[in-house]
Amino acid sequence: MPKLNLPAQFFALLALLLLLSFGVHIWILSGKDLPIFDNLIIRSYVVNALLAAIIFMLLYRFRQKLKNQIGFLFMAGSFLKFIFFFLLFYPTYKSDGDMSRLEFASFFAPYLICLFLETFFTSKMLKNLEESSK
Repeated sequence: MPKLNLPAQFFALLALLLLLSFGVHIWILSGKDLPIFDNLIIRSYVVNALLAAIIFMLLYRFRQKLKNQIGFLFMAGSFLKFIFFFLLFYPTYKSDGDMSRLEFASFFAPYLICLFLETFFTSKMLKNLEESSK
């Protein structure tokens, strides 16, 4: 089996982990007789996946040209995710005056998975850059 390049590895693992996480998330909600597709859960997983993919692809695309600024670009990507959170999710979550644990988990479960993967693969990308420049 041919070895996948870094972006392909990232996308494959991102899709796998988010699908598994979504399945477990739905299973837990179902097991506790809670509303399964409430709290914008599908939108949350999709938006987090798309943002993670776009941010990583931009980091990967500009890795040579802006290698000394990758950390700042990574932080800008995290800032962008929070902007999307406050535009797409926060108004709905706070519409009743309170953000419940279920609403919090619906957004931050996929957010944390994406953040972990982006961090891991960006670190791997930087390590590869460092090794190739020796």
